[in-house]
Amino acid sequence: MMNNKILLLPGDGVGPEIMSETVKLLDYFIDNNIIDIVYEYADIGGVAIDNHGEPFPEDTFEKAKSSRAILLGAVGTKKHDKNENIMKPESGLLALRKKLDLYINLRPIFIFQNLIDKSSLKPDVIKDIDLVIVRELVSDIYFGEPRGFIEDNKSAFNTMRYTEFEVERITEYAVKLSKMRKGKIISVDKANVLETSQLWRRCVDDVVSKQSEVTVNHMYIDNAAMQLVHSPNQFDVILTGNLFGDILSDEASMLTGSIGMLPSASLSDNHAVYEPIHGSAPDIAGKNLVNPIAMILSMGMMFEYSFDRKDLSDTIKSIVNKVLNSNKFTRDLSNSSEYVTTSEMGDLLLDELVRNVKK
Repeated sequence: MMNNKILLLPGDGVGPEIMSETVKLLDYFIDNNIIDIVYEYADIGGVAIDNHGEPFPEDTFEKAKSSRAILLGAVGTKKHDKNENIMKPESGLLALRKKLDLYINLRPIFIFQNLIDKSSLKPDVIKDIDLVIVRELVSDIYFGEPRGFIEDNKSAFNTMRYTEFEVERITEYAVKLSKMRKGKIISVDKANVLETSQLWRRCVDDVVSKQSEVTVNHMYIDNAAMQLVHSPNQFDVILTGNLFGDILSDEASMLTGSIGMLPSASLSDNHAVYEPIHGSAPDIAGKNLVNPIAMILSMGMMFEYSFDRKDLSDTIKSIVNKVLNSNKFTRDLSNSSEYVTTSEMGDLLLDELVRNVKK
């Protein structure tokens, strides 16, 4: 029997709020036999430090290993900001990615038509935006060793490192994805000054040269950041490393009007984590203000990539589009003092789901 168990990790800050709204829709799919899924909860991040004394407890790891997919809210708390690195909430997320070897990070960048005027860019620049960032997720400067403080904390260093194997396998995935799209990859690096980027560029070229249906062009990170806001429609698949991908994907999110609108997937050959690209937003946590749509769209990605149910992913995008077209916006998208709360947005999406997906 195929594994149908998923793990929910609400995490910190606004994480529990967006997870609650997502579960409203998930329960509807489950209760009406639209999809066969069972779920359980576990702790990660700051809440795990509080409850278990570490940001990624062994119990969470065991549940994660045995799950077909994981839905994650957010990690990060002001309370634990001054902890040593190994005890920071964010180290729990890094440990999850590393231990499950989630080396592929997918961040699709698209815009709903009724949000075009929410972007800081002109409508004709972003109206047809449809690109995906493929980010390598378990290497680069975030994981490189050695690292640390020296000279009585007056100096610090990090190691940026990649191996041929790591670059080749993420490139192979980008090629596979590109074949299902336009066959055009732009690889982003800093090969004019970084040896890791010179290795990256060579490995990317080696992999793509064996694929006649796919072409690759290279772009320096500084130019890519500029081009992303100048002419985003020139991009289809952006392939890049961990650090540059982190920066570019957050930049790209603002093309769509709000960082609260975009989902992501972190994949390995055996595991998958789906989460919004925004953080824990402690300044608005518990105030019923956060936009839950990115979390709900992340569930849609889970349906598509882990359960082969693109129809349900399309349904979720459709109901989001209908609610937005009714001019119902959370505070991050509203141009006025009138907006719907987190829970109200969840209810609106559930109502739309009930109308469009019959029992």
